[in-house]
Amino acid sequence: MGVLADKREDAAAALRVHSLRIRAGARPIDVEIRRSEILGLAGLEGHGHDVFLETVAGVRSHTEGTIEAFDQTGKPAPLRSQRDAVRNGVVYLPRDRKTQGILPGLSVLDNFGVATLSRFATAGVLRRGAMEQTYRTYHERLAIHAESPDVPITSLSGGNQQKVLIARWMAAHPKVMLLNDPTRGVDVATRTALYDVFREASDREGISFVILSSQIEELLLTAHRVLVFREGTVFKELAGDEISSDAIIAAMFGRERA
Repeated sequence: MGVLADKREDAAAALRVHSLRIRAGARPIDVEIRRSEILGLAGLEGHGHDVFLETVAGVRSHTEGTIEAFDQTGKPAPLRSQRDAVRNGVVYLPRDRKTQGILPGLSVLDNFGVATLSRFATAGVLRRGAMEQTYRTYHERLAIHAESPDVPITSLSGGNQQKVLIARWMAAHPKVMLLNDPTRGVDVATRTALYDVFREASDREGISFVILSSQIEELLLTAHRVLVFREGTVFKELAGDEISSDAIIAAMFGRERA
């Protein structure tokens, strides 16, 4: 069963996608992501949920439709690039952490702080002590297992590398986190811990999450709504008690009902 919290149904919008077309001939996509919501994305490989996520993140360009993020007053800001997205509190965690996430030649601390360097710099001088203090907060919160923040990121297990990458963006205090298969290749214990982190950040900090997952169980455990993609568009939206393995699988194969 899904875990929709009723309070989110009337929450203000954090991000809105309008008339976005990600594939020629496909029906345009209209989606509103609410504050504190965890929105799941599902679909068979090649049916567009990954393209949708990357387009919203600004990794891919779009020529049809609009993507907007909203500030606390409800004022919209158009997102046309990844720079626009980050500037307006929309951050993206790619699927392949080895080639697109970690900076293998750097330490755990440097990998953590790369997205928020300006916060820890005074007159062009980096205050590493302040950065390390912030890292310690997320080190504890995400239970990152690392002997020291100065060890190479490559010395950590895959699950702990992923925790560092998630901590990197959480430290930027985002409004929306776009996560592309965030628990891919990590062990069960780490996966469960990350689910707790996502739910807590959603509930306590009002962060919205869009989670693309190749594991249906992950969506059942985290998502308030699930969009199932087929042939380059949203085929089915499921919410609350509608969310089940059977319903998601049926929609993946183009069936309205399980």
